[in-house]
Amino acid sequence: MVRGFHQNLEQQQAPAFFARGPSPFARLVFFAALSLALMATDSRLKYLTTVRENLMVLLHPLQVIANSPSRLYNYAGEYFSTHHYLLNENERLKKQSLQQQITLQRLKTLTLENANLRDLLQANKSMTERSTLGEIVHVGRDSFSKKVVVNRGSNHQIIAGAAVVDATGVIGQVTRTYPSSSEVTLITDKSLAIPVQLERNGLRAIAFGHGRDNTLDLPYLPANVDIKRGDKLVTSGIDGIYPVGLAVATVAEIKSTPDSPFARIVCVPTGGIENHRQVLLVSIPQTEIPVNEEKSAVDKKKPAKPANSQPARQGASTPARPQQPVEQAVVNTANKPPVNVTSKPHAQ
Repeated sequence: MVRGFHQNLEQQQAPAFFARGPSPFARLVFFAALSLALMATDSRLKYLTTVRENLMVLLHPLQVIANSPSRLYNYAGEYFSTHHYLLNENERLKKQSLQQQITLQRLKTLTLENANLRDLLQANKSMTERSTLGEIVHVGRDSFSKKVVVNRGSNHQIIAGAAVVDATGVIGQVTRTYPSSSEVTLITDKSLAIPVQLERNGLRAIAFGHGRDNTLDLPYLPANVDIKRGDKLVTSGIDGIYPVGLAVATVAEIKSTPDSPFARIVCVPTGGIENHRQVLLVSIPQTEIPVNEEKSAVDKKKPAKPANSQPARQGASTPARPQQPVEQAVVNTANKPPVNVTSKPHAQ
């Protein structure tokens, strides 16, 4: 009986092929080394690139099907949110357009009224500014020199002294022109000064660039000057270079010391000094009268003199001199011999 039990137990045990072999740890080390060798060989020889690409092409439809629910959900949410946003934006733009149309009607009325008043006062019409769109193509590397170069020059009717502005205010002035480019000095440069006036009370001053940072100074103003923090500075237009009313800077800091009669006023430029690339070059055309026209205008103002006015005045004031004898006139003009000249009186 015991012998039969041992025979049955041996028959139930696994075959010797599966029972024998390397240990699991040895198998792990072997397959890990094989994987590393295959990866190193693939990185050098690239023999599995085609296999991977074909596999990705085969699996792409499955990837699309797997991602379709999430993409559909995102598209639906984006559609409804965009639709709602566009409706609100459309409503806001309609209100803004209506307000701007009302403002434009008022502006037209004011323009007509201004033109009528100028005609009544027989005043000269204000100068029209000429503007040219330009783009900054070069910025100087010197941190102490605030200068840039734009792609508009004398070939585009740009003159030295033209104001350079952007959508928010003045940023500089054209200081040198070339055929196809111009050098622009920013208002924060030390060498540039711009006449300004306070928008609140019309106080005029001159703003100088600080140089080291993007600020402006208002020097030589008394300590009790009527300037407050937050006041707006605009161009005064008294220099004939900058048009009137362009935004320049905002007062940021006011300091006064007992030992100085002047206040130190620091302003921050309104325009994007170092932000924008597209700028507008605005110049006021200088109307000059030609020299010939000036002379003709002066000659027209003077009364015309008669051609024989001078001899007539002489004849009226002094007695007429006796005329020279005919013989002496003939001698002076024809240069004839004296024998023929003296013989004529005896003949007469």
